[in-house]
Order: sequence, then structure tokens, then C-alpha cells
Amino acid sequence: MAELTEAQTAAPAVANPNSSVVGDLRLHQFHSRIFRNTRMLRVWLPPGYDDANNAQRYPVLYLNDGQNLFDRSTAFSGVEWQVDETADRLIREGVVAPMIVVGIDNAQNERIREYVPYLTFSPPILRPLGKRYPEFLAREVMPFVQQRYRTAKGPEHTGLGGSSLGGLITHYTALAMPGVFGRLLIESPSLYISNRQILRESRRFREWPARVFLGVGDKETGNEDKNFEIVDDVRDLAEILRRSGLHEQRLRMKIDEDAGHNEGAWAARFPEALAFLFGK
Repeated sequence: MAELTEAQTAAPAVANPNSSVVGDLRLHQFHSRIFRNTRMLRVWLPPGYDDANNAQRYPVLYLNDGQNLFDRSTAFSGVEWQVDETADRLIREGVVAPMIVVGIDNAQNERIREYVPYLTFSPPILRPLGKRYPEFLAREVMPFVQQRYRTAKGPEHTGLGGSSLGGLITHYTALAMPGVFGRLLIESPSLYISNRQILRESRRFREWPARVFLGVGDKETGNEDKNFEIVDDVRDLAEILRRSGLHEQRLRMKIDEDAGHNEGAWAARFPEALAFLFGK
């Protein structure tokens, strides 16, 4: 279990002229014993969370690559997912119930190793750490958040998501911890890793979350053959899910024309994904 240290107490997002944060975003320096490193947890709270006499408990969506979710000043290439703007708008419009979003920063230089669960030569990862990621979430991140924020328990109130390798480790975690996450967001996933090992494992799996959103663009790379393979892999995953009993109320696949492999594309699909996964 991760321990609370003085450095892990909540702090508001640091104000700076380049920040694009909307709403109440709280930062925690978080040390992991499992990975033996420190990263930021970014906890976005819904409007009214701190109102007097508010004892409400909230659904939670955990998202990988937390640096890229809320603030252009920390996001890759200065482009963010706009999770805070989208969640705030959909909550105020009544599309989704008030909810908490937790961004789990990646480990920077160790990102690829933590997000890849299998030995692979493309990219060359001979000592992958991804098989520890479900334990990292279940034993460290989730208890930390649950102890400090009013979260609703149960898979119907708990989601997990990510993009690229972050989508791969999201998918892998759902297989490794059935019954924990009832909402799954998988964007532009790196399903090709280790000769598509994740797809082979998925064919034998049956305990899928209640709702799954799959997103991909048809221009993920500059190579048309590679683009076809990426989209075809996502179609294969969708077919696996359908054969496991996920009908259209439980599965949404979005193939975006001319969309690439970047934060802008994932931001553009996020409103539909969030409404599908947590919509009233």
C-alpha cells in the first residue's frame, strides 16, 4: 500500500498564465512502492464537491497519461484531452452525473515499460513492467483516492481509460482484474504489441465491463498499410467483445475519418466516450 507523506497531501493546481485548467484540480505527489518511483496524481472534482453538507459519493474515472488530460502547460506538444472542460460541461448539461476524474501521470522514461505487459521486440522491451500495473492500481492508486475523496464503490461507478500504450495497459488491466472496472475507455490502442498477444488473451475472456468505448482514427500513422492494420485490430477487438455478449448498449466503436494518433483526436472523441460510459 502507498503511504501518505507530507508531499502527498492535496495541493491545488499551480496557477500560471499558460494553464488551461477548468474547475477544481488537486495535485498529489504520489510514491509507489510497487514501481519504486514517484509521479503526480491529478484529481479533478465536480462542481459543488465542497459545498456545505454535501455527503454525496461520486463515480470515478481513472485515466492514464495524466499529464495530457487537463492542462496544456503539462500536455504533450501543448495539446490536452480537455477532460476538465468536457466533464464540467456534460455535468452541467445533465448528460452525466457529477463525477471525479483521476489522472495518473506516466513514469516518463519508464512509461513504455510500465504500459507494456509482454516481452516484445517492436518496440524492444525485454524487461516489461506492465504486469505490475493492475496491482499498482488496485493496491496503491485506488485506495489512496478512496481514502481521501468521496468515491462511490463498485464497478458500475468505476472506470479506467487510456490511449496508445495507455490504452493497451487499460485493456490488459481489465483482463487481469475482472469485476473491478465497469467502464472502459480504450483509445488508439497498441494492440500489435507482442504479435497481438492481448487479442489472443481476449478471445478466451468473458467477464468484460458493462460498457466499453473503442476509439481509433483511420490516419493514425503516415503509412496507409499500417493504418489499415491498426483499424483492423480495433475491429477485431470489437468483434471479440460482440461475441462475448456486448450488444450496442454496452459497446461503442468510433472510427474517425482523417483522425490521427494524438491528444487532439482523443480530445475530440472524449465527449462521446464520457457520455456513453457514464451517461444517465
